[in-house]
Amino acid sequence: MTIVVNAKGASNSGPAMGPARGVIFIHSCPRAVSPHVEWALAAVFGTQVPIDWSEQPVAPGTVRAELIWGGPQGTGAKVASAMHPFRQLRHEITEDPSPGREGERFSSTPSLGLFRATIGVHGDVMVPEDRLRTAVAQALVTGDALADEISRLIGAPWDEELEAYRCAHEGSTVRVLHQVV
Repeated sequence: MTIVVNAKGASNSGPAMGPARGVIFIHSCPRAVSPHVEWALAAVFGTQVPIDWSEQPVAPGTVRAELIWGGPQGTGAKVASAMHPFRQLRHEITEDPSPGREGERFSSTPSLGLFRATIGVHGDVMVPEDRLRTAVAQALVTGDALADEISRLIGAPWDEELEAYRCAHEGSTVRVLHQVV
């Protein structure tokens, strides 16, 4: 089941309406941590966020959930910050592009930590020029493969680790975070 939550300051004209909107995928969460995640989200959204947790077949003993949210621009980053202390979670948070602003995607795994990317209007990961220049310079100095650094810049290691958990959401009504080729 997908939960729709609106942050304070969001329009109540419909589900997940507001200046910004996005999706929260909690791919795996230890069952004992799930109430704490709900409290953290309630602090962001200014209202109780009852989550309909379901079993995560890829990681027994953990649960998963998805939420569609709406609220002020920047809410995706606030959600990522609120969930960051829960290092044992595997999750992804998106904020769709909105007028005057690119979108964002946050991915987190216990082994890799938090990844943040700017997302363009067509869903592409946008890598700023200065980060590409740094990757090229680093590859020249260290002899590391430039392709490996670019892969990291676009979040490929996070995509690889999360893909099995994403597939567990195949029965989901939300179709958002599929691997970009």
